[in-house]
Amino acid sequence: MEIIDELEPVSRGPYTGSFGYIGFSGSMDLNIIIRTFVIKNGFAYVQAGAGIVADSDPEKEYYESLKKAEALIRTLERL
Repeated sequence: MEIIDELEPVSRGPYTGSFGYIGFSGSMDLNIIIRTFVIKNGFAYVQAGAGIVADSDPEKEYYESLKKAEALIRTLERL
């Protein structure tokens, strides 16, 4: 976390956190947020990433993240 704090210029907010529900019956449905935008004080903050595993190609993951961010930006442009 210290390295992330040093390298990333803004807070992650909900990005890479978990979102879902835990029901009273014990049911649960959660996911990891790897693409999102937050609208705050008239600004939209877009964050996107990819799931990195041992055999990931860093360059492909980078471009996948850009495509995800681009899709979010296009959505915002339509609003």
